[in-house]
Amino acid sequence: MNIFFEIHQGLPREAPGDNESTSRAFSALSKMPAKPHILDIGCGPGMQTMHLAHCSGGVVFAIDNHMPFLKNLKQNLEVKNDNLKVCVLDMSMFSMGFKANSFDLIWAEGAVYFIGFEQGLAQWKHLLKPDGYAVFSELTWLKPDPPTKIKSYWKTEYPAMQSLDSNFESIDRQGYLKIDYFWIPENSWWENYYHPIEQKIAELRRKYPSRSKGSAQLDEAQLEVEMYREYCSWYGYAFYIMQNQPT
Repeated sequence: MNIFFEIHQGLPREAPGDNESTSRAFSALSKMPAKPHILDIGCGPGMQTMHLAHCSGGVVFAIDNHMPFLKNLKQNLEVKNDNLKVCVLDMSMFSMGFKANSFDLIWAEGAVYFIGFEQGLAQWKHLLKPDGYAVFSELTWLKPDPPTKIKSYWKTEYPAMQSLDSNFESIDRQGYLKIDYFWIPENSWWENYYHPIEQKIAELRRKYPSRSKGSAQLDEAQLEVEMYREYCSWYGYAFYIMQNQPT
């Protein structure tokens, strides 16, 4: 796990994405108040956090339980010095202490897989205002019947990954209205995520010699990149844009 964080420390994002996709998803929220309260769950180093604060003009509560990511976000906020309203909190998504109906928007880019897509929809719903929004980006199968190699890989790495239709069914079951969805572009996997990861792996090869435990973990990280390079037509990150429907 320490090597995982060595690979990921200093990355611009902790999942594929880009500011353009963040803007596109936010622009689909037609009934947001002028200064919304936003909860960014699993914020990581916070590129999307800062962009959300800029786009919304509201207050973003950014939570993560890995302190180096939060420190990175705080440093970036200080450097930007743009009067962005961001409250950075060391907090687990599994034990958030916010009151019910606290937020106009719950946002999670590439983080809901820690709890599961439908579980996140169910367990975080009470934090939304009655007509509040939820926006998640989630790893999703693009089409049915993937090749055995990539199907087996993700069955091990993320067995809960679903198709669009299955996730739409989860949205319906949990009492949300589907507003929109879209796929993030392929270059968003590379520019802010996989290219920086490959650079980190190359640097760490000098620290962890061949056939060491550390080297094996670097191989695992590189394998994820190679899987996407070979099978990117079969899966991707979809943005799901939803609105709470009171029960």
